[in-house]
Amino acid sequence: MAGPPGIAYVYLVYGMYDCLNVVTGPEGAATAVLIRAVEPLAGFDRMRADRLAVTTRRRAGRTADGLEAARARLERTAVDRLASGPGLVAAAFGIDTTWTGHDLCSEDAALRLERDPHDPADSVPSDVIQSTARVGVGYAGVEWAERPWRFTIAGHRSVSSAAAR
Repeated sequence: MAGPPGIAYVYLVYGMYDCLNVVTGPEGAATAVLIRAVEPLAGFDRMRADRLAVTTRRRAGRTADGLEAARARLERTAVDRLASGPGLVAAAFGIDTTWTGHDLCSEDAALRLERDPHDPADSVPSDVIQSTARVGVGYAGVEWAERPWRFTIAGHRSVSSAAAR
């Protein structure tokens, strides 16, 4: 997390969910942004396949019926919900801790950050940016858990929490 800006930092939470962070600060400073949700625009079948692969890996003893049920649930999952949480982002893109250190700004990277080709300014109007309390960090104590360091686009259908929709 202390590498140069634009580098991926992936960690495992609860021993089972990979979470993608993008290093944002100067090299040597431990600063990063957790990618909590992504709006899928293409590659939906691949995202479903990658999520199923993660489900299969996590539950190695799963029966054929259980795998078929998981596949059916993923087929019913709305496209805008395929990567609607931090663990789902990593699963939908096949990201695990081996991605740590990858340059997400390199043009030839398999996974990269890009500007929106439909929005040359690549901006979100400030009146739709919402700042809320953090999610899932109650263990850090009220002072840290209630800091409004979770940024979303208000009402966006791919945001990971019902409170922000």
